[in-house]
Amino acid sequence: MRIRHIKGVEELIKAEPYVISTPELYKGNWSSGVFGNDHPVYLEVGMGMGTFIRTHSFLHPENNYIGFELNTTVMYKAVTRYKACLEERGMQSAVPDTNLRFINSNARFLEEYFAENEISRIYLNFSDPWPKEKSAGRRLTSPQFLSLYEKILRPEGLIEFKTDNRGLFDYSVETIPAQGWKIIQISYDLHQDPVMNEGNVMTEYEEKFSVKGNPIFKLIAQRS
Repeated sequence: MRIRHIKGVEELIKAEPYVISTPELYKGNWSSGVFGNDHPVYLEVGMGMGTFIRTHSFLHPENNYIGFELNTTVMYKAVTRYKACLEERGMQSAVPDTNLRFINSNARFLEEYFAENEISRIYLNFSDPWPKEKSAGRRLTSPQFLSLYEKILRPEGLIEFKTDNRGLFDYSVETIPAQGWKIIQISYDLHQDPVMNEGNVMTEYEEKFSVKGNPIFKLIAQRS
């Protein structure tokens, strides 16, 4: 889906208190320095409009959440929706007390923003499949990105990956164990899986594809 660019959106994002414009300054200090607590930090890479990470933040105040998105217009829309939800809850002025922040950047810089063992869980939801073999390194479950995740995840940390793209899922099922990870749960039809679907929070794409009857694939992986 093509998103029309909003003129001046870069400056609009910089003015948002929920967006961390200089994430490198908080490397190793996200919980206390940004959120003011010692709660675990959960990260969604490629959050889109932010429905998934926003919903999790409201359901689990005991965790800190960071939504990571490269597209500036998508980021701005996600933050705008988040602020609207906060306003509905009477929380629009409580920036220091909220447990969700946003980073507008490329995921290739994750190691520059987060220290070793700083992240407890990484969510990858409906990532771009990059179907051409020459673009395989851009897939968020490629060896290049798995290496980055390994550097910032806690030893017991998890990756949760969902997609409707069977080709990308098959690639991931092969690649993830080959890079020293263990797939601890897997489903080829998430919404028909009573165990893995329990407590599932859907993304915008997931809702769209589910209406069409497309099966949703999910796996959870941990370092071996």
